[in-house]
Amino acid sequence: MINRVVLVGRLTRDPELRYTPNGVAVVNFGIAVNRPFTNQQGEREADFFNCVAWRKQAENVANYLKKGSQAGIDGRLQSRRYENQEGRRVTVVEVQAESVQFLEPRNASGGSGNRSDYAGTQQGGSSGSGQQGQSGGSSNLNDDPFA
Repeated sequence: MINRVVLVGRLTRDPELRYTPNGVAVVNFGIAVNRPFTNQQGEREADFFNCVAWRKQAENVANYLKKGSQAGIDGRLQSRRYENQEGRRVTVVEVQAESVQFLEPRNASGGSGNRSDYAGTQQGGSSGSGQQGQSGGSSNLNDDPFA
């Protein structure tokens, strides 16, 4: 089966970096993607997606991107279920980002100036970040701080 998502857009909020109890880095962020057409009023609408990245990729996203940064995401859709505080079952669909491309020069989005190794980290640990399900990353509920 094919489960592939490719998005280019801008972050809707600053990335939120956390670590699982086992010390695995995980970051959550949102991305807005403009639709390629306008509505009847001539306005361009956008779609909003929640994204998750793991390990070194997560740390790079947290260190080098912020709200408004343009990024390219290559990944897959993943759903998860949990019970909320009212006892209701909630289903969430997220983009598991296997690769995040930083699409702006380091200072284009008003960076903090501490991005000296930006060029060397654009791929951000792709040698393992795409293996979450096989290496116990996002498929291990004990490692998912958002479940």
